Amino acid sequence: MKNIALLAGGYSGEYVISIQTAETIEKNLDSSLYNIYKIIITKDGWWHETNKGEQIPVDKNDFSLNIEGEKVNFDCVFIAIHGTPGEDGRIQGYLDMLDIPYTTCNAIVSALTFNKSYCNKVVKAFNVVNIANSVHLIKGEPYSVGNILEQLQLPMFVKPNESGSSLGVSKVKSVEALLPAIEKAFKEDNQVLIEEFIEGRELTIGVYRVNGYLRTLPPTEIVSKNEFFDYEAKYTPGVTSEITPALIDDNIREQLETKASYVYRHLNCRGVVRMDFILQKGTNKLFFLEVNTMPGQSENSIVPQQVRAAGISLKEFYGALIEDCMKSPVL
Repeated sequence: MKNIALLAGGYSGEYVISIQTAETIEKNLDSSLYNIYKIIITKDGWWHETNKGEQIPVDKNDFSLNIEGEKVNFDCVFIAIHGTPGEDGRIQGYLDMLDIPYTTCNAIVSALTFNKSYCNKVVKAFNVVNIANSVHLIKGEPYSVGNILEQLQLPMFVKPNESGSSLGVSKVKSVEALLPAIEKAFKEDNQVLIEEFIEGRELTIGVYRVNGYLRTLPPTEIVSKNEFFDYEAKYTPGVTSEITPALIDDNIREQLETKASYVYRHLNCRGVVRMDFILQKGTNKLFFLEVNTMPGQSENSIVPQQVRAAGISLKEFYGALIEDCMKSPVL
C-alpha cells in the first residue's frame, strides 16, 4: 500500500473550492491501493485530521506525520490546492527539495502559468495561437487610464494577474469604470492584467500525460448567464451551462486539441491541466486565455465532466495520475 498525501486548503480565496476538490479526489481514490492522508494547509499550520478528529501536525523537515508513535512518509503528493501555495510553484519547490513526487507541473512551470501576463508572453512566442492585446500593471509603478486606452480598445477585462476562480475580475465597458476595476483587482493581487475583450465562444479543454502519452479530454463550451464566467457562474449551479462535449465543428475540435497539446508540451506541463480559449466570433480564430495547472475537481467542476464524457471513471483517472507521478521523475 502506497501512502498518498492529499493536499487541500491554501492561503487564497479559493480555500473552500480546494476543500471541495479534495473531497471529490479522496472519494475517487482506490483505498485498496492507497493509504490516503488528507493534509490541510493554512497560514496557521499544516495538519492531518484523523478519523477520531485529532489534528496531527506535519513535520515540515521531511514532510511526515507521527501517528500514535508511527512515522508516516509519503510515496506521492496529490496537490489539490488552488491558488497559493499549491498552484504557484511554492509547494512544488519544497517537495522537489525533499525528493517527493507530486501530481502537478513542476515549480517553475507552475509559477510561470500562475502569472497570466508572463505566461501569455511565452505562449505568444510559440506562434501557434492568438493572444489578446493586453497591459500589465504592477502595484507601485505609475500608470494612467489615458495610456491604457491608447493601447487597448473597450470593452476590456481587468483581472488580478495571479488569482484564480475569477476573483477580482471585471468586464469594463466604459472609461469611467476602468479605474474602479483596476482598484478592485489590486485588492486581490499586486499585479493586474488588462486584456481586450474577444467576443466569441468560451471553450476549455483538459490535457494530461500518462505512460508517456499525451491525451486530451473532450472540450467543454461554457455559456454563462452572467456577463462572463465569474466566481458565481463557476460555482453556483444553474448560472452556467457547461456543454460537454462542446458542439463544435471537427476542424475546430482538432485545432483545439492540437494547440492545447502543443502548449502543454512546450510549457513542460505535468499531470492534468485545463486550458481556456475563446473561439472568436466571425473569424473562428482561437485565442488562448490561460492554463489552469490545478483545475477544479469538485462535483460542479469541468474536468470531472470531461473525464466522464471520455468514458473514463474518476477512480481510473486519478489512479493513473498517481501511478504516473510515482514512476516519472519531475523535470
